[in-house]
Amino acid sequence: MVNLYKGGAFLINGKDIVTDLSEVKNKYNLSPDEENGKKGTMAYSILESHNTSDDMNNLKIKFDKLTSHDITYVGIIQTARASGLEKFPIPYVLTNCHNSLCAVGGTINEDDHMFGLSAAKKYGGIYVPPHQAVIHQFAREVLATGGGMILGSDSHTRYGALGTMAMGEGGPELVKQLLNKTYDIAYPSVVGVYLKGEVPFGVGPQDVALAIIGAVFANGYVNNKVMEFVGPGIEKLSVDFRIGIDVMTTETTCLSSIWETDEEIKKFYDIHKRSVDFKEMHPGEVAYYDGMIEVDLSKIKPMIAMPFHPSNVYTIDEVNSNLKDILHSVEEKAKVSLGENVHYSLMDKIVDGKLYTDQGIIAGCAGGGFENIVAANDILKGKYIGFDEFSLSIYPASTPIYMELLKDGVAASLLETGSILKTAFCGPCFGAGDTPANNSFSIRHSTRNFPNREGSKLQNGQIASVALMDARSIAATAANKGFLTSAAGLDVEFTTPTYHFDSNIYANRVFDSKGIANKDEELQFGPNIKDWPAMIGLTKNMLLKVVSEIHDPVTTTDELIPSGETSSYRSNPLGLAEFTLSRKDPSYVGKAKEVHEVEEKREQGILFKDLNTDFENMNEEDRIALVLERLQEEVGKIDIDTLSIGSTIFARKPGDGSAREQAASCQKVLGGFANIANEYATKRYRSNLINWGMLPLLTNENHEALSFGKDDYIFLPNIYEEVKNKASEIKGYVVKINSKDMQKVSFTLGNLSDTERQIIEDGCLINYYKNNN
Repeated sequence: MVNLYKGGAFLINGKDIVTDLSEVKNKYNLSPDEENGKKGTMAYSILESHNTSDDMNNLKIKFDKLTSHDITYVGIIQTARASGLEKFPIPYVLTNCHNSLCAVGGTINEDDHMFGLSAAKKYGGIYVPPHQAVIHQFAREVLATGGGMILGSDSHTRYGALGTMAMGEGGPELVKQLLNKTYDIAYPSVVGVYLKGEVPFGVGPQDVALAIIGAVFANGYVNNKVMEFVGPGIEKLSVDFRIGIDVMTTETTCLSSIWETDEEIKKFYDIHKRSVDFKEMHPGEVAYYDGMIEVDLSKIKPMIAMPFHPSNVYTIDEVNSNLKDILHSVEEKAKVSLGENVHYSLMDKIVDGKLYTDQGIIAGCAGGGFENIVAANDILKGKYIGFDEFSLSIYPASTPIYMELLKDGVAASLLETGSILKTAFCGPCFGAGDTPANNSFSIRHSTRNFPNREGSKLQNGQIASVALMDARSIAATAANKGFLTSAAGLDVEFTTPTYHFDSNIYANRVFDSKGIANKDEELQFGPNIKDWPAMIGLTKNMLLKVVSEIHDPVTTTDELIPSGETSSYRSNPLGLAEFTLSRKDPSYVGKAKEVHEVEEKREQGILFKDLNTDFENMNEEDRIALVLERLQEEVGKIDIDTLSIGSTIFARKPGDGSAREQAASCQKVLGGFANIANEYATKRYRSNLINWGMLPLLTNENHEALSFGKDDYIFLPNIYEEVKNKASEIKGYVVKINSKDMQKVSFTLGNLSDTERQIIEDGCLINYYKNNN
């Protein structure tokens, strides 16, 4: 089904995979080497055309277009304003697909939208009103271009199937583009994804995507690399099918994706009245890939990603055949993340030997495409979903898709089954729409199924879970009144109605400045939109308190800063920070604040004025005074004026999932000065830490035997010089409050560019631009 090559491979004439260089020379009479072969990839040509430096090993990329949604664009624009923004230098699209419901926080969400509209007018951008389109569908329909590059502040920024190399990053990376700076990365590895064969009946794009994710996530095969889709299997896939696979590449933790393009893609551009934006793209006669994933589409079966990760994959047949064993395995894995906070059980979902699901969702950038919804309707036609717990909600990804469903009669047919059709909204993907009941089991054609992504709250004793499936098998399950069913064995004829795109829908509603800025336009600030607080630069020495310790195999950004009910506070840095780690470690915010209050006193020059030496009744200021006293016995006098005092967390592998910068910025505004990890799950999370002036510390200590732990203190002497001078080792001391013993410790910072080091020295990206402008 999915085969991973152990090393690199050449692709000859876009068809033949060859791992032996001598075979390339002898059989094909070609004389490439790996370095020249890399230039034959599509990724190389796109990156080269957007690289502003003379060095292809160290790229300085300028993107063609930018995209953000209403969870991220206020913070991005606020950061850019504070850094000297005058106008958007390239097209910047502000969509409103996350806070659309205005369900929490009074006028907050709509206030953000009015800020976005006024910003688009003032700086020369494009504003897409709520319910018109989810961010990625609008980008596919309006923005994507063959050979282009788009940067978005959402992790699922993926338009590779249309020939666009797109990347999802934290907001500060978009700020750099808005200020005419560059996206600086080392040239990434490129992994080929060779598709062959033809998908069987009942198999959809989510099934293919889940099979790939299951094969590559845990081993990091494509981590921070570009996935380049090639091979004869592509021509057998419709455009919607390719898009459905492509958007899920984010869940592999790859950097970006790109596909071969052909007549099918040209038809897509023609339909959307953008024929000029099409470009036929293929790898060169010889292309070298740093790895190769071979996917036999003919062997893919309907898949399901069980809770709580898209890589926890099985075939639906496997689940139905080994129900108790698999559900028990999921329960055991869940204990690692859920701990003892709630009682989590799936066994009660077994009814008459079958798995009963409580809810189905087909939604968003992954599931809400025209073909997915039409296929679901074909399966459900003439049936009904029943009047028990099971429900089915369908969210077309854009109003143009919704309109076509209405014109074709698909909408009416679906409503007749008991399904509900809703407007374009990303809520089900991050816990702000169709939150299921406690202990419910939801099956979704959406992007993620992390803990709490569906909206439950462990701290309130609420838990539900999500499994990812393709729209076809979700519809088959719905037709079976909620009992898990594969679409493979159905007796149904799939229709393929021609899609027509109505461009008037956007022309009549979307604000497009055409790149013309109106400097006289006043930004509309709702009462919840706040500026970023002032942040100090890196000091000579640093004292960190470990205020949280997470030993899960992977920590997602949703666990660092929850989505869902927090969405209404995205534009208020301090308000949002109150939710940091609230579902993972509810004590975090209080502990971080205690440390931050000490640092604020230090900055005001009023620290250590009235200390309590009674050990049992010490507050945080007293404890830090004691720690410094012990340290000075070891290292000598510590000048309080050159010592910053902050908090840090340890997590084995933080940062999987969303690109939201708030996972880092919320820690920073609470006084977080560093993260400590065995490794970082994604480049984008590590970049977010750096852009907010936080040290991305790495430790090679076993997570089960750390020399430091929660409530311990770590002193980093001469940290400023070590960062500035590119020290290979960051040296420090661990101080435990209940022991006079002191232990030496060391960390590394990984690869940092000169700019990244300067951002850390300045304290954050805002300070960096202020200091350098």
